Amino acid sequence: MQHYKAGSRPTKQAPASYFTGTVWQDPIVEAPDPARIRALRVTFEPGARTAWHTHPLGQTLVVQSGLGLFQSEGGPVTTLKPGDVMWISPNEKHWHGATPENGMVHIAFQEALDGTHANWLEHVTDEEYLVPPSA
Repeated sequence: MQHYKAGSRPTKQAPASYFTGTVWQDPIVEAPDPARIRALRVTFEPGARTAWHTHPLGQTLVVQSGLGLFQSEGGPVTTLKPGDVMWISPNEKHWHGATPENGMVHIAFQEALDGTHANWLEHVTDEEYLVPPSA
């Protein structure tokens, strides 16, 4: 058993190689082998978003606050609101982040396959990001 006291693990700024804008990450679960689960609280400032990416075993997002955006490759941009839960299938190319005007906080759950939780791809362009959401 491991008990992490509140504030015992520092907030980290997410790397610019995988994100556009300012994004903060707080670890929730980083379980040792043989467990594969990782969970993070991710805080996106307005205009911030992930790069395109996939997860070998899928990902679940649980929106905590704010207003966000989500898109799978070839699909419409979707609005994310507090309480929304989004399941992303294994190897589904997608991105997610805050709206241009509002920040967004979500919890992200993903499992590792052979030590890999995510495969990071190209950055989302401003043109892709600024497409109005369909819902």
